[in-house]
Amino acid sequence: DVPKEFFVTGRPQAKLESGEAFFRSLRSTTAKQRAKATAFTEQLWELVHVIEKHVRFPRVDLPGFLGGEIQPGTFPADPEAAARALRQEWGLGDRPIGHLVRTIESHGIVTIFAPLAKDDEVRRIDAFSTFSLSRPVIVLSPDRPLLAARHRFTAAHELGHLVLHGGQSAGDIALEREADRFAAEFLTPKAVMANVLPRRLDFGRLGRLSEEWGVSIKSLVYRSREIGLLSDATARRAYIRIELLIKEGELVNRPVVQFPTEVPEMLRRAVELAESQGLSVSSLARDLRWKPAQVRKLLGEVDERPVLRLV
Repeated sequence: DVPKEFFVTGRPQAKLESGEAFFRSLRSTTAKQRAKATAFTEQLWELVHVIEKHVRFPRVDLPGFLGGEIQPGTFPADPEAAARALRQEWGLGDRPIGHLVRTIESHGIVTIFAPLAKDDEVRRIDAFSTFSLSRPVIVLSPDRPLLAARHRFTAAHELGHLVLHGGQSAGDIALEREADRFAAEFLTPKAVMANVLPRRLDFGRLGRLSEEWGVSIKSLVYRSREIGLLSDATARRAYIRIELLIKEGELVNRPVVQFPTEVPEMLRRAVELAESQGLSVSSLARDLRWKPAQVRKLLGEVDERPVLRLV
């Protein structure tokens, strides 16, 4: 569904292998699904490349990033130490990160919701990321239940891949665990949590900490067990209690749409700024040799008009 000019030389093109992208739900995705998601990321880079001719994006503020890779040795190999190092680099200190996605975008990392939710080929894909292009890219899927806490952890997980796994091939489950450890430390530094988490199960206190730090109560219980504040048996009882509270409606997981700063918007705002200078979606499409509808799709603009069919 592209104009014939799409196949003519001269248009911006990116080439990305599926092994150069880290997939959050690797075990539940097929090679075909990953290939389609990788092709989407190539198109995303092409769109960013054209927009950057008109609008200056934030510089990539990721230490050691050389365009396509992070210089080895820039960050500690230990995921938790790497998370602390990035927190320090970005001036986050030990405080909660109130606007995680906005923070990631402000440091020049392109973050976007993949407009693939209705595509059966990619329905199982949760999120993925790559630093193999001129800008690091994080793609989050709106097909998953967009619970704010889970969404933030997923974004931090993908950030962990960018920081930790330069030069490593995606597909190793150990790398996924490392990205999880990075995300947990980046969102809830262990040194701080050891002093603020309750020494016994207190769901009221955990609920307030959940709101303050932007993580789920379940993850706080997991953190408590990691630190040694709760036993394994107590943590198991807590998980059962949490599920019961959710079923009874006493514990509500808030959707990410209630947190506008956790919804990617750098790309959309860049286009709005370019439009103020005379650029249009149609001219972007001409540069890319796409149809305007494809540009709007990548920008997250949904066409709600009914389809006219002649019979």
